[in-house]
Formats: sequence, C-alpha cells, structure tokens
Amino acid sequence: MLKVGLIGCGFMGTMHANCYKNIEGVELVALADLRPEKAQELAQGTNATLYGDGMELIEQADVDVIDICLPTYLHAKYALAAMDKVKYLFVEKPVTLTMEEGDELIAKAEKTGCRVQVGQVIRFWDEYVALRDIIASGKYGKVVNANFRRLSPSPDWGWENWLHNTALSGGAGQDLHIHDIDYVLSVFGEPAKLFSVKNLVGEENSYVNTILQYGDFVVGVEGTWNLPASHPFQATFRVVFEKAVVENDAGKFICYTAEGAEEIKIEKKELALAGGTAGNISDLGGYFNELYYFTSQAKAGAPIEQASLTDAVASLKFLLGKELSFHA
Repeated sequence: MLKVGLIGCGFMGTMHANCYKNIEGVELVALADLRPEKAQELAQGTNATLYGDGMELIEQADVDVIDICLPTYLHAKYALAAMDKVKYLFVEKPVTLTMEEGDELIAKAEKTGCRVQVGQVIRFWDEYVALRDIIASGKYGKVVNANFRRLSPSPDWGWENWLHNTALSGGAGQDLHIHDIDYVLSVFGEPAKLFSVKNLVGEENSYVNTILQYGDFVVGVEGTWNLPASHPFQATFRVVFEKAVVENDAGKFICYTAEGAEEIKIEKKELALAGGTAGNISDLGGYFNELYYFTSQAKAGAPIEQASLTDAVASLKFLLGKELSFHA
C-alpha cells in the first residue's frame, strides 16, 4: 500500500484527496493544514493522522510520497524539505514563484534522487491527450493554426485571498495562463517568435494574450480570471488542420471535415473504489489521471516522465522570461 501525505487541504487539496481515495493500492495516511477543520473534513473515510503544519507532517509522518497543495509562494520551502523525506513528490502548479526557486528545486532533486511531478494537469486531461495524439498522427495533415482559451471568474476561493496578490501567486499569467503555455510547449516546442500582451487596466496581470509563431503556423493562447462570478469557467481549444478542424468548446469535442461533423468520444472510466466522490472517475478529470500516473510510477519505482520537474521549470522560465519583454 502506497502511503500518501497531503499538505494543504483547500480547494486543490480536496480534489487531490478525492482522487487518492479512488486509486487502488493507495492510502491517504497524513493530512496537514493550518485550519484543522479542513484537514478533519478530508480525513473522513480514512485513518489519516492530522497535522497543523506541513513541516510537522514532513518531519513526523510515516509516508512514501508527499503531495504539496499549498499557495505558490510556499511551494519551494516545503518541496525542498520534502525531498529529504521521500523519493516521490508531487507539487501543484506553477511549480515555484520564481525561476531561481525552480533551479533550486532541480538541484535538490538531483542531490537527493527525489522524483518530482508537477500539477500541469492539462497534459492529462482526456480531450487534450486526444488532441496531442491527433496532431502526432498527422491524419488530418499539418496544423494551420490553433487557439487555446482559459477564461475564469475572479478566483476568490484562495486562502486569505492569496491568488489576488501578484507577489504571492504571479497573477493570472503565472497561475492560469501557464496551463495552456505548458501544454503548447509540450506539443509544439518553443516558437520561432512570439508577441504577448497583458492588461494595464483593472487588477494587475489578470489578462494575458500570447501569439506564438511556429514557422508556417500560428498558435494563440488567451487567459483571464477577471470575469464576474456569473460568467462560467471555460477551457477551450480549436485546432485547424489542412483537412479538418478539431474543437473542444461548450462541453462538445467535435471533429469537422468536408464530410460533416462528428463527435470525438471520450471513454468514461468507472469508479475504482468506494469512497471519495460519487460517479465516474472521469468526473475527476485530469486530476485523477495525473495522480493515477504519479502513484503508479511511485509504486513501480519508475521515473516521472510526464509533467516532470524539469518540464515545469522550463515552462515557468519560458513564461517569466517572455513576460520581461511583454509589449504594453
């Protein structure tokens, strides 16, 4: 049985806990949060030991892997300590707040041999996985252009409103836009050139739009979290190929060709275990897929080859490096 220690029991920690409760051969044995009621809530259905602070869990808990779901500005501090404790570590995205912290984590991982996965969850979302396969297959010819959008209401759910403090979160550019930037880099590599802009009115760094030039095709990436609460969250894409258009929008994943429109079917995964959330595993989406991969690699003693620490730091450096030259 793989023993998991989870640090941070807020919005993302809750999602991760529900995933672990539905993975066979995995046991959530330790939970840490400064708010004891949050840890107690996630402990339901487990025999987990509760800790007030993540450092107490790192120092005292009997765990095989550690999962850090803390605010971004705390990632480096707890990740560095956790690497001395376990050989497998999961860190939510963005991996760190600064490029220097990212380099520090890579150096520590090399020194300790700790294998680290980062929560760049889009790489594991079913529709995005299917799109990657379609692009790689070449079945519809070359990519002509592509567009990725991530639109969100104001993220008011963060502990002590940390997400709205750019010094703690990096703003929408670093916390939200990085999802699609990381995915685009993972599929297409670094562009030949780009043009990127962010808003100067309203909340700092709450809207980013990036155009990436890849030789003979263009990719657009748009992200914002400056929308009213009445606006639904949307994560969409449209990729135009020489012989088709593949689009994921409004809950519909469709391929359009000269012959007509056809829905691309995503197979639903059945619930693995009792407990956690009710319904199908697919209801947990990429969060389940990424943690299933993480725990499978840990149980097998295998390397982390998807959404690795080096991948995440590279995406962070790309994003922050380009922000330095953003056009205003």
